[in-house]
Amino acid sequence: MRDEATQHTVDSHREAVATPRRMAPLDRAEALRLLGSVSLGRIVFTEHALPAVRPVNHLMDGDDIVIRLHDGAALTSIVAPTDAAGVVVAYEADVIDPETHIGWSVVVTGYAQLVTDPGELARFADRLRPWIDHPVMNSALRIRPDLVTGMRLTL
Repeated sequence: MRDEATQHTVDSHREAVATPRRMAPLDRAEALRLLGSVSLGRIVFTEHALPAVRPVNHLMDGDDIVIRLHDGAALTSIVAPTDAAGVVVAYEADVIDPETHIGWSVVVTGYAQLVTDPGELARFADRLRPWIDHPVMNSALRIRPDLVTGMRLTL
């Protein structure tokens, strides 16, 4: 049996979820600003000719997205150091409130290239902290956005 406080919470949640949301497109500048306000996203790439998705932490370097890599990660094999053009990837990040379902989502599509400059790697290593026990950052991936789309969910 539910107490009154629990029932009120359940009823409030149902009301919030039942209210229709509106989607408003974000312009490029706002989408990239929002992307820079979080550190977690998902990169979509091709692995063995199939789409693959990995959660990663990132930072923004101007309009570029930079992802820390470590030996053994699936992402280390998607771009060869000699591949000047890079490889097409997508990157997605969002913040959606679990109670109200209000928030935003941004998707960036662009070319990913390995960062090889030791100065840049050192600068990024200071700002990109690993989530797992890989203390040495031996490479990074830079995504240069070509297509940036974003949506804001509002009441």
